[in-house]
Amino acid sequence: MKFLLYVNAMKYVIFVLSVFFAFAANASEYFLKLKGEPVQGALIIGQTNPQAEVYLDDNRMAMTEDGYFIFGFGRFDDKDKVLAIKHQGQTYKTTVPVMAREFPTERIDGLPANKVNPPAERLARIAKESAQVKQARAVWSEQKAFLESFVWPAEGRVSGVYGSRRILNGEPKRPHYGMDIANVTGSTVIAPASGVVTMAVNDHYYTGGTIIIDHGYGLNTTYLHLSQVNVSEGQVLEQGQKIGEIGATGRATGPHLDWRLNIGTSLRLDPQLIIPPK
Repeated sequence: MKFLLYVNAMKYVIFVLSVFFAFAANASEYFLKLKGEPVQGALIIGQTNPQAEVYLDDNRMAMTEDGYFIFGFGRFDDKDKVLAIKHQGQTYKTTVPVMAREFPTERIDGLPANKVNPPAERLARIAKESAQVKQARAVWSEQKAFLESFVWPAEGRVSGVYGSRRILNGEPKRPHYGMDIANVTGSTVIAPASGVVTMAVNDHYYTGGTIIIDHGYGLNTTYLHLSQVNVSEGQVLEQGQKIGEIGATGRATGPHLDWRLNIGTSLRLDPQLIIPPK
């Protein structure tokens, strides 16, 4: 499907429905394409003239040499974003309105009490591991793996979704920011796109076996609760390459892959929106 446009190319474009739009003031001078569904949790990939400058809400965006850039909408985003393209002495603007989603509530019981509310003696370890994750997600590279068509990282049943409100052992917690794929322990986990490993550890307190992959320009993916970690930090990966095996390590009630998608260290996106449906 394509976005329907109310076109004043010099000022605004209004989205009516999702996944791709393009418009031009003069095709030889300026164009803008955005691919993605403008909903909470979405990754948006844009392209414009390589010689242009792109600003998102007044912040300049990094671009590839052929004019690609990325941004996204978080779980709670409810405000339109403004894109400004500066090219050949002119500025073109468009708004990108975000559409709200309905998120389910998931109740998970049977977790060890110390995984829901960790004892004081574990807090230093948890803080150290959180800093390691942040450092791995902060890696910046100019590889363009983010432009690949991502595939499912594992076979299995979707047992948890992005954005769901989590109640753990009866206690409300922060939303879930991953996509859970349940399968038996030892099931293969692959790289859904090429990239470089920025973290590969066997035993984080909450997430157990954990891998983080950089796909370029701030986009990174994370793989949690693994029973086996088959890659190492700095390793270059091809799409489809085995990286680990599904498990139930860390805070988990059964074997599954918790797969996450981020831009940088803090913008948490929905990985299910970037893979084909099954």
